[in-house]
Amino acid sequence: MSRRVWNRLKGRLEAVRERSDRGMTTAEYAMGTIAAAMFGTVLYKIVTSGSVKAALESVIGKALDAQF
Repeated sequence: MSRRVWNRLKGRLEAVRERSDRGMTTAEYAMGTIAAAMFGTVLYKIVTSGSVKAALESVIGKALDAQF
């Protein structure tokens, strides 16, 4: 392998290595957005369920009726 070919290959490998750590790609952003939306949906369903809703209303009611 000639010196010129080796230097060109080395330069390309360094460019790929530097480019790989620059941040998320569009696909990664899309997956992250979908995961966040799914987590928000699950959390919303849990918080608005009957038992959790009653418990939250109880806690808030007790806090508002507290004597200072």
